[in-house]
Amino acid sequence: MTSPFSRDGVAAGLHRVVRDMPPGMLALQASALLVDGFRLALVAAHDEGTTLRVVYLFLAGGPDRRVELQVTLAADDPRLPSLASVSFAASRFEREMHDLYGIVPVNHPLPHRMVRHAHWPAGWYPMRRDAGPPPPFVDADSFPFLEVAGDGVYEIPVGPVHAGVIEPGHFRFSVVGERILKLKARLWFTHRGVEKLFEGLEATGATYLAERISGDTSAAHALAHSLAVEDALGIALPEPAHRLRALVLELERLYNHAADVGALANDVGFSLANAHAQRIREQLLRINDATTGHRLLRGAISPGVVELRALPDPAQLADLAAELEEVAQLTLANTVIRDRFTGTAALSLEQVRDLGCLGYVARASGLAIDARTDHPTSHLAVSRVLATGGDVLARFTVRRDEFAAGVRLATDLIGTAGDLAFQAEPTGSTSPGEAVRSGVGIAEGWRGTVVHRVEVAPDGRLTRAKVVDPSWFNWPAVPLAMRDTIVPDFPVANKSFNLSYAGNDL
Repeated sequence: MTSPFSRDGVAAGLHRVVRDMPPGMLALQASALLVDGFRLALVAAHDEGTTLRVVYLFLAGGPDRRVELQVTLAADDPRLPSLASVSFAASRFEREMHDLYGIVPVNHPLPHRMVRHAHWPAGWYPMRRDAGPPPPFVDADSFPFLEVAGDGVYEIPVGPVHAGVIEPGHFRFSVVGERILKLKARLWFTHRGVEKLFEGLEATGATYLAERISGDTSAAHALAHSLAVEDALGIALPEPAHRLRALVLELERLYNHAADVGALANDVGFSLANAHAQRIREQLLRINDATTGHRLLRGAISPGVVELRALPDPAQLADLAAELEEVAQLTLANTVIRDRFTGTAALSLEQVRDLGCLGYVARASGLAIDARTDHPTSHLAVSRVLATGGDVLARFTVRRDEFAAGVRLATDLIGTAGDLAFQAEPTGSTSPGEAVRSGVGIAEGWRGTVVHRVEVAPDGRLTRAKVVDPSWFNWPAVPLAMRDTIVPDFPVANKSFNLSYAGNDL
């Protein structure tokens, strides 16, 4: 795809350069990018028969910069130097690659399984071309939970099956009395092989799968996937089309934030506030249906296409904003609720930066990161919402204020909208013999930045799709935030993050 080696990189798509290099240079190049303000956004392995290729995507905003580091490994002995000492996110991507591709991160400090649970046979790597059908699953290994010992210390296991219609996750608390000494979150109970399912699909016809990665983030995943395919195939849409897409994502932000404002109140016993918030959410879902034909906004965005049925009524959105503001005001006016929120499950700016947190979790701790301004597809009047407390209260107020800001932005987008449908075709050739082309798509979903990277064969079919939901980055923050809190605060603290299991458990 690129020259054998280039120190500066080869242009490859929108704002993106690719640097091929031997594995021995990886740590040096990655460290230099991190020092220069980039963050590691995605790592994707590719099985190319006798070799494995690994792509590290680094992103920086202001201006939009995207750098990919690529290394090639022998398929029969795939080893690369671990970047765990310079990037926590890299350490988790490396464990994922080992589980799915058998790539060994040399000198990784914590190389145990992550995606593959104990019943997955050792030595079977499902993303490899020669993986074959799944062998019989057996209890061949166990997860090395760290046991906390001492006077009065005991464990509380919760899940993976929970009392309610939520997705599975296992939480193991080590506590003294009610105080939490340590929490371990074990996920990946519903691995669906989503990235494998993309392989072989028509690049311009796979949006339905992207929309189902995480149901409450259908629009953001559809947009990130579409932008990646458009980047690969050279599809260009005009500014008004990107503004219509931005409107769809704001509608997704609104109904999810409204639901969370109510759910947080509900988790501390204020069910009346939750009832009103859910009523507001239902109104927003009906607006979604009228705007796109689907309550979860599916079908409006696909590669080269955006199509709306109608525009929302700005006056109705303004009324709902006023109503949600009142719900939030009544919630925080209750001194018991405010006390439960204040100082609970706090994360510092340094912690969210080290973990690579995204979205409202990052912004509630003061980290200004937002793909709408860092990697814009059009100029948007985005109002920056930041807090500094990093606790449940901050994550509540950031959602409240982002709801109001989202209504203002949606109103602006509605006021400047003209045509409600746009369609563009690929400008590049797809003739046989042409090289595989890659593309990157970045969208600011309601939880945070969603990144997709695709590779498209000359016949127009996907050879690889890598997906990173913001929950991938934010899940490790939950156990850290729970340290030295109390067990009864876990529901409201967990809800203040409200992370996606499906978006994480691909």
